[in-house]
Amino acid sequence: QVQLVESGGGLVQTGGSLRLSCAASGRTFRTYVMGWFRQAPGKEREFVAACSQRGITTNYADSVKGPFTISRDNAKNLLYLQMNSLKPEDKAMYYCAARTSLALTTSALLYQYWGQGTQVTVSS
Repeated sequence: QVQLVESGGGLVQTGGSLRLSCAASGRTFRTYVMGWFRQAPGKEREFVAACSQRGITTNYADSVKGPFTISRDNAKNLLYLQMNSLKPEDKAMYYCAARTSLALTTSALLYQYWGQGTQVTVSS
């Protein structure tokens, strides 16, 4: 089992940048596929990015491909999401998630563990 705690959210102007972090407990962080999801008010939770156990393989939603980068530091049990060129439509609660299977997936239903989220607000 793993516990996840996100940080790094906040208020930023359009075009600005933020780096989200997700701290994981336990010694098995390196065995999980990790992902970032986001949920805006009144909308369903949507996939943002995912990376493999060693961070070599990544996958992104088309809407964030390019400006966003997912990475991880297994020695520190940390997952990151670097977000550049932020837009008002990126405003949402951002969640990190972990799954035990080897395959990267965009489906939130297939991630077993979730953090509480960190809020990102982008002003126009």
